[in-house]
Amino acid sequence: MPKSKDKLSALGLGLMRLPQTKAGRIDEKKALAMLQYALEQGVNYFDTAWGYHDGASEPLLGKFVAQNDRSRFYIATKLPCWLVKTRADMDSYLNQQLERLRTDHVDYYLLHALNQRSWKEMLRLGVLDWLEGARADGRIRHIGFSFHDKYPVFKQIVERYDWDFCQFMLNFLDTHYQAGLNGSKLAAAKGMGIIAMEPLRGGKLVQQVPDAVKDVWAKSKHDWSPVQRALNWIWNLDSVSVNLSGMSNLDQLKENIRLANSFKRGQIDERELGLYKQARLEYIHRIAIPCSACRYCLPCPHGVAIPSVFGHYNEAMMFGEKERHKQEYQGWIPAAARADKCVNCGVCLSKCPHHIPIPEWMETVAEYFGD
Repeated sequence: MPKSKDKLSALGLGLMRLPQTKAGRIDEKKALAMLQYALEQGVNYFDTAWGYHDGASEPLLGKFVAQNDRSRFYIATKLPCWLVKTRADMDSYLNQQLERLRTDHVDYYLLHALNQRSWKEMLRLGVLDWLEGARADGRIRHIGFSFHDKYPVFKQIVERYDWDFCQFMLNFLDTHYQAGLNGSKLAAAKGMGIIAMEPLRGGKLVQQVPDAVKDVWAKSKHDWSPVQRALNWIWNLDSVSVNLSGMSNLDQLKENIRLANSFKRGQIDERELGLYKQARLEYIHRIAIPCSACRYCLPCPHGVAIPSVFGHYNEAMMFGEKERHKQEYQGWIPAAARADKCVNCGVCLSKCPHHIPIPEWMETVAEYFGD
């Protein structure tokens, strides 16, 4: 971590996808076993948040803290910005988090999931002064943020304050999505540590690899699994401090630790980087609708969430997982905003800079997802 003397493990363990019981609660026995195994194998960065597992993630990590030497590992957690309404709320959440985690300090404290709206609100409430105060009184050691928005917003945030570190989605497919590689270059230039999340894109890069992408990897001199390829791309970036791969069981943890230990600098040469670019293009070529999510088509007079609808359909085409993306489509888009609510009024057509026949595609999407 550039602005710290801390030596962090190249692989971190995030506590967002812990093993669960049939009732949907954290399986504490399995989860604690994962944490203990990770620590014994050299993983020393444990990332959680207020809302993970409906609030049960931080207390679970607290039990682990009570069972181990606190000096052996680092804790990262996050201020739930969307819940903060007053300056007093910031102290309230942090103090509750310290109680949940059974510790007197958080090593890496993040403003959670910043975007343009939440960043503006946090500034209005004086969050930067508050963070400085919390660091001065010893409750937090390093100040950072996690991010979900476009690069220009990321640039605004990075240039507003002398951050210690940041966390954002980074993988070989989404090099120009959200902060992306431009974000990693900017953060590195500012001397910030980078925590990479979603290197497997929620598993989508490794579960059903399209044949065209497999053909690209067949040209490689390395006989790597899809997981190994995706993780190695992250570890090959000099700017990344910690890789959070989203492990959800002990077998995945063991595999990821093995892969972390086996990675060596220089394995990914220019030719290999070229294959990553080819694989990225194969995924992109599978996108059906050339929507850039510019949002010029909005608002739709009938409430259809046009860019979001197209985004879920394009993801389904890209990764070839209909049922998974159908669940995401129905889970994230309210019924009143789905494709079948399009009435072919044509208002959006003159607004779209890409001249997409939006109503026609809405019929296709509605049929595909079974609206």
